[in-house]
Amino acid sequence: MSFHYQPATPVHPFNPDRYLLQILHREAVPTGPTSAAMKALIGLYPLIRQWANIHLASMFPSGSYAKGTAVRSGTDIDLFISLKHTTLVTLEDIYWSLFDFLKNRGFNPKAQNVSINIRVDGVDIDLVPGRLQNALGGYHSLYKRKVRSWQQTHVQRHVAHVRSFNRLPETRLMKVWRNQWNLDFPSFYLEMVVIEAMKDAPAMNPAKRVVRVLEYLRDKFPTSRFVDPANTNNVISDDLTATERMTIRAAADRALRGSWAEFIR
Repeated sequence: MSFHYQPATPVHPFNPDRYLLQILHREAVPTGPTSAAMKALIGLYPLIRQWANIHLASMFPSGSYAKGTAVRSGTDIDLFISLKHTTLVTLEDIYWSLFDFLKNRGFNPKAQNVSINIRVDGVDIDLVPGRLQNALGGYHSLYKRKVRSWQQTHVQRHVAHVRSFNRLPETRLMKVWRNQWNLDFPSFYLEMVVIEAMKDAPAMNPAKRVVRVLEYLRDKFPTSRFVDPANTNNVISDDLTATERMTIRAAADRALRGSWAEFIR
């Protein structure tokens, strides 16, 4: 990759590492009790408690915010709704019951695959209802709307898995790239790809790390198989069709042949 643009009176030569670090700073997401995720949790908890009643076990941020891979532009807030294992209704009924409840309360819910999206004060929030499989473990059963089936998952293990590899900066940069180029690339899938692409990599500066991930997307991604580290029966790579994977491959190839300015704006 090269950078073609130069200001009229450059103060110093272009440095791709400095450029990427500036983007990471621009895309930083606040964490802690005043973060958007915690505000959404506090604001929606009474409503979800009303819906779930005695069946609510807990409710907590999940997804990119919990993993440390969130970016300011284009990231929804994921809130996981954990129902007790004694909740004796089907997963499909749980999903559509929450959907109808939100609709009747004046929201405009959008049915996604395992989540329901709502918009609150200009912020997109994805609510993921799941039922605990037993009283002691953290495994949940989720309804998969697109195939009218279910899957087993363990949210806390996903968070721990992604954080343990310490690939957060390059993952966040790839998410900004995905968002700006409007690529259909589920976040957990992308996070797993970055981990695999950087496996056994020597110490690298930010620009070389990004190039390594893009090369993986171009050369190996379309035919690589990824499974859920918390459930090997859940094949994450099946979330995209062969055509959708080739679209991502083409975007990576285009990025490698272009400039840094074209990679992320």
